[in-house]
Amino acid sequence: MDTWDGKLTWETLIAKIELNIGCRYSRQALDRHARIKLAYQTTKERLAEKPRARPLTTAQAQKRINDYERLVAENMRLQKENESLLEQFVRWAYNATLHGLSEELLDVPLPRVNRRQTLLEVK
Repeated sequence: MDTWDGKLTWETLIAKIELNIGCRYSRQALDRHARIKLAYQTTKERLAEKPRARPLTTAQAQKRINDYERLVAENMRLQKENESLLEQFVRWAYNATLHGLSEELLDVPLPRVNRRQTLLEVK
């Protein structure tokens, strides 16, 4: 959905998926997948913020080109970081399973930080 242009609805997304992979899913089925739901919401926000087309000055066009080049470089860096983190997660999940740690134990939330106590100790 990163390149989606035009109106986005669950129905248009479902139709596009069906066209690409030949399988039809319901909105509810797609909405249950966190990554699909986040991509859908992000794309809706991006499309809502998209400015109307208007002529650009040379300076504006150059700034857009520079921004685009910076974003491409940043995107490449973030993709590499994400791949590295996914590899690390798989390694950690394997090692945790090997040592008898369950997914439930690993998913226990972190304890809340008592910042008031920390501030009192510093004073």
